[in-house]
Amino acid sequence: MMLSRASKYAILSTLYLAEHANENRKISVKVIAESIDVPSPFLAKLFQQLVKGKIISSTKGPNGGFYLTKKNQKKSVLDIIENIDGLIKINECFLGLNECDGSNPCPVHFIVERFKNSIFEKFRDKNIMELSEEIVANGRKLTLKDISPEV
Repeated sequence: MMLSRASKYAILSTLYLAEHANENRKISVKVIAESIDVPSPFLAKLFQQLVKGKIISSTKGPNGGFYLTKKNQKKSVLDIIENIDGLIKINECFLGLNECDGSNPCPVHFIVERFKNSIFEKFRDKNIMELSEEIVANGRKLTLKDISPEV
C-alpha cells in the first residue's frame, strides 16, 4: 500500500487543522503550507477537493480560512484517502503488479495482506479528532520542522 504525495499532504494538513483551527479560529492555506512544509499552490488545490468532499470546511472573506466542524472531525483518515486518491491506492499490490489478490497473489501478498488490513482498519476506525488528540498527547510532530536539532 502506497499513499500518494497528495494523500500524505491532505492527511497532514487536516491533522494540522484539527490541532490548530476551529469555527472561531480559521487558518489560511499559506500558514498551513509554511507550518507543515508543503507547497502552497498544491495544498490550495487539495483543500478545494477536501472542502468539496466535506472533509474540511472553509469561509471566505477577511476572517476566512479553513477549519474543521464537529462533523468534519468525525471523518476518518480513510475518508481523506478516499477523497484524494480513491480506495484503489490503498488496495493496490505492494509490488505494483496489476493483478494481485488471494486467488492470484504476488510473491509477498500473504505477508503484506494482514498489515494492509490492519492499517486499513485503523485508518477507517479512528476519526480525525481522535488521531489528532493522540498525536498531541504523545508529543508527536506533524513535520520535521517542529523537531529542534540536538545540540
